[in-house]
Amino acid sequence: MKLKKATMEDYDQIMDILRDGSNQLAEQGIDQWQGDYPNGDTVKKDIENGWALLAESDDGQTVGTIAVVDGPDESYAKMKGKWLIDTDKYVVLHRVAVHSNHAGKGYASKLFVSVIDYIKEHRQDVETIRIDTHIDNKIMQHLITKHGFKKVGEVYGYYRPDEVLYVYAMLTHPERDGKDANND
Repeated sequence: MKLKKATMEDYDQIMDILRDGSNQLAEQGIDQWQGDYPNGDTVKKDIENGWALLAESDDGQTVGTIAVVDGPDESYAKMKGKWLIDTDKYVVLHRVAVHSNHAGKGYASKLFVSVIDYIKEHRQDVETIRIDTHIDNKIMQHLITKHGFKKVGEVYGYYRPDEVLYVYAMLTHPERDGKDANND
């Protein structure tokens, strides 16, 4: 899997992938990404800031998208829980989606591996990676924990009043931090 920084020329393709992701969630009865999020303004901001990435399969097809957003992230201001480390040197993985045309081929896992490896290798300033997902999105929860993230808390009502999000984190360089992230 190859990651490619998105440009405004990729805007329509990213919106198509995210709309498809919203439809997939709705088909599963998950009340995430229903309504006005993610929206065009958010995607434009992702592209303008260099946060939006496209995931390409080995045969060159664009299969998904992800935003690697520099912290601080205001959505975590009222998190109930405890971070692995207290730092402002983090990125957040947002708007993760693989188009349904490419489902069932392991691309979501490959996307996670690629983006985590990229951050660890090329973003030495980043101490931790954070991500959240809807309480009902069991598939994403499994994917997140499968790739080494630890659940650290919950956020209530950030996007919509009754919504609950599970929040996860991963240390990018645990050997530098002098702590074992699994010992609380």
